[in-house]
Amino acid sequence: MLSTTQLTEFDREYLWHPYTSFTNPSPVFPVRRAQGVHIELADGKKLIDGMSSWWSVLHGYNHPAINKAITDQLHQVAHVMFAGFTHEPAAKLAKTLVEITPTGLNKVFFSDSGSVAVEVAMKMAIQYWYSQGQAQRTTFLALKQGYHGDTFGAMSVCDPHSGMHHLFHQSLTHHLFAEAPSCKFDEKFDERSFANFSQLLQRNRQKIAAVILEPIVQGAGGMHFYSPVFLQRVRELCNQLDVLLIADEIATGFGRTGKLFACEFANISPDIMCIGKALTGGYITLAATLCNDKVSDGISNGKSSVFMHGPTFMANPLACAAANASIDLLIKTDWQKKVARIETQLKQELEDCRTLAAVADVRVLGAIGVVELKEAANVAELQPKFVELGIWVRPFGKLVYLMPPFIINEQELRQLTSGIKTVLAPMA
Repeated sequence: MLSTTQLTEFDREYLWHPYTSFTNPSPVFPVRRAQGVHIELADGKKLIDGMSSWWSVLHGYNHPAINKAITDQLHQVAHVMFAGFTHEPAAKLAKTLVEITPTGLNKVFFSDSGSVAVEVAMKMAIQYWYSQGQAQRTTFLALKQGYHGDTFGAMSVCDPHSGMHHLFHQSLTHHLFAEAPSCKFDEKFDERSFANFSQLLQRNRQKIAAVILEPIVQGAGGMHFYSPVFLQRVRELCNQLDVLLIADEIATGFGRTGKLFACEFANISPDIMCIGKALTGGYITLAATLCNDKVSDGISNGKSSVFMHGPTFMANPLACAAANASIDLLIKTDWQKKVARIETQLKQELEDCRTLAAVADVRVLGAIGVVELKEAANVAELQPKFVELGIWVRPFGKLVYLMPPFIINEQELRQLTSGIKTVLAPMA
């Protein structure tokens, strides 16, 4: 086993961390183990996790039910190619996903990660129109301030100017971008906020393969919460103009917003849905792209009957076993009560941040709490301060936010919210 010094040295010499300079990296903290909502560092210090490891760890770390599901599956088959084979964990998971997602999403395509799920969705939309003899429909209409992943297709439908991938703009396929919804989640809907989207879709419908958006919560593009009526209007117009709708629920799925899936706020069903992150409870990378019969039948009965995608680790049995256990835990517990409790406490305790000099806004939805700063946060400066207070909070851009595991208790959540106030209070 490596000593802490060796681990730190090897990390510094060989590892390139996400969104980090190799020559001038942000500090990293060696992890020894994790249990419940706590991440234990190599020096024994325990941190309350406010990030759910990038929004994925619903039930906390080292959960016995998920551990057992993976261990049991490990003794059966850890992996087998999904071309020509099938297995029980994948079949059960697909059936469950069809049952719990919006009505009409009847087909499930598994992949490796959220970004790849978006790539699959985009390919489904393009291949659907190709199969219908409309090969010109290859453009996507997305929302400004949106984020859909780090691979090239996914990057191409992220905000091309203000998003984190703007430097790749000239290398990406160029798509259409409507103004981000200006109607906030808890405000009366203003029909004028839909005008720009409506005009773009109507004007370009003959070349658009699909609309792609994050329902209700625009995540890494700014943590904006918008009106469900906007999403209803999108679904209505897509139906009217015969345009496919892709809902990216990778960050919002599995109860994070207070609904099992954020589309439920608008009572709509997309043609294609992407899920990931919390799918396995944060254990193993797995994602899925679901579609309705219109899409699956359109591809299968058209010019190109075979859907052209096939990841090597598609429907990995260990990952599917973890997902089955995680969803079972979620559905059989009163997750709505847990999320409602978290939401109430976040609203009460983060509101004080609104008076701080560095803070521009505070907003909460479900188990998501956001403190938006007036200027971008210096992660290298703030991160050690949070660690010193025994909490794991990792800002990005102007956002200091919380997405804790659902099992967090009142005292642990209060330590997170009070820690944010303590660190932000001295900032000008």
